[in-house]
Amino acid sequence: MTVEREGLRDWHRLFGLLLTDFFSGSPFEIERDLSVQQQLLDVVIVRRGRGRFAGRLSDGLEELRRHNLLTFKSHHETLDAWAMKELTGLDVAYRKFVSPSPSDLLPDDYFGLYAVCARFPHNLSGQVPWQRVQAGVYDCRWGTETIRVVVAGELPREPHNAPLHLFSATPELVGFGQSTYRRRSERTSYLLRQLFERFRQEGFTMTYTMEDFMRDFVKSHFAQLTPEEQQEALQAMPLETRLAGLSPEQIQQYLDRLTAGKSPQPRKPRRRK
Repeated sequence: MTVEREGLRDWHRLFGLLLTDFFSGSPFEIERDLSVQQQLLDVVIVRRGRGRFAGRLSDGLEELRRHNLLTFKSHHETLDAWAMKELTGLDVAYRKFVSPSPSDLLPDDYFGLYAVCARFPHNLSGQVPWQRVQAGVYDCRWGTETIRVVVAGELPREPHNAPLHLFSATPELVGFGQSTYRRRSERTSYLLRQLFERFRQEGFTMTYTMEDFMRDFVKSHFAQLTPEEQQEALQAMPLETRLAGLSPEQIQQYLDRLTAGKSPQPRKPRRRK
């Protein structure tokens, strides 16, 4: 596997993990993270229980069904006709898999098809019947299927869109998503850190930086970390950030205590010339 292909796989894996956190504790769950397999379908969102999703789902995802197949295209990829063929093909295979038998398939209205992409698919929108539903949300007619397309970079800057903003590849929206997204698990902070690291490696200039994230993370979760994790978190921060808020007197007092705790080193005798 090439380095470029491995990088794309990382984006898909992060997307699947983020949605797993987003739907945690709701009637919906991620059946499987298909991005870890050699397939181009990322997640299947399955309704496992009754009730409503607590809060508000992101734009375009409000009408989730019992089984929802979702493909994701990062800023490196294009949502094109081939991606739609893959999605509908996998829909057929998945429907056979979850139905009582190939001759007794579950009804069509049990299944929803979704495509989330970082940027608008200009070529695809000019090739097939295409309808704008609202800002960042479109319906693509593909044969007898209607595929809901969500363009993360066009979604309004609202808290309920925060999980998709994180994958918009628009620095302002990514920063807004990070500062607004309500994490369901403490471990998600490490996921967001990895996501920010991916952006940094690719040269994105973001208004909300890795240093901002580390500062906010330490402020919110430092007491819950183990001593080893506390040291790791602090070492990952710039020295200026670690010392921010301390007066020169406090810093000097700490240095004095360190110096006082060290035993004096014996001087080496000078060699006579």
